[in-house]
Amino acid sequence: MARETTTRITVLTGAGISTDSGIPDFRGPKGVWTRDPDAEKLFTIGNYLNDPAIRRRSWLARRGNPAWGAEPNRGHLALVELERRGALRGMATQNIDRLHQRAGTSPELVYELHGNMVESLCTGCGARGLTSDVLDRIDAGEDDPACLLCGSILKTATVMFGETLDPDVLDAAIVAAAECDVFLAIGSTLTVHPAAGLCDVAVRAGAELVVVNGSETAYDDVAHRVLRGSISELLPPLVDELVPQA
Repeated sequence: MARETTTRITVLTGAGISTDSGIPDFRGPKGVWTRDPDAEKLFTIGNYLNDPAIRRRSWLARRGNPAWGAEPNRGHLALVELERRGALRGMATQNIDRLHQRAGTSPELVYELHGNMVESLCTGCGARGLTSDVLDRIDAGEDDPACLLCGSILKTATVMFGETLDPDVLDAAIVAAAECDVFLAIGSTLTVHPAAGLCDVAVRAGAELVVVNGSETAYDDVAHRVLRGSISELLPPLVDELVPQA
């Protein structure tokens, strides 16, 4: 049960928090798109809808995603402590791996800005299912599984390039950023908007901006504090500093 505290902390996480769980980031030195710039085409909605070959490659990439076998690391677990200590106002994440929820953060406090890879979505009728079920169909011999209800194209419930964010999810994240005392931007280069703009919302509302990342970010000059290094090592003592245990 969470205890009461006067400190309200909102968190934004990016791919960097999951690298210690064995999931590579996208834009880092060893990132997916750094090593293979063409891989970005697999996650662009126009390419995906118009090219069956891209869809087949995209599904195979999803099946091989290391997130399926990943476990939450000390960074994820440290953020669970924020909620347990009564300080977590909300957590916006750019990640699609659902490791925050698996670590123990309450799902209602997690705003999945870019959706998730666990669910599938029909681009025609909007029906949702499980990505694992679609992958089973691929393993059974279907190259490009279609929606079983309407026959339209299926995709994972992730926000691809060229798609807009869910306005309700984004609005909830904006409110959380505007209602905090400390805003933690963790594991993100803070170059992708509107997610990075949550930093601006928080600072304008008077919050302290703390950036935690393994490399430089676009908001280092704006931040009140910048912590550089291993996120899974930096977060546990940072949480203890911001919200000491009773």
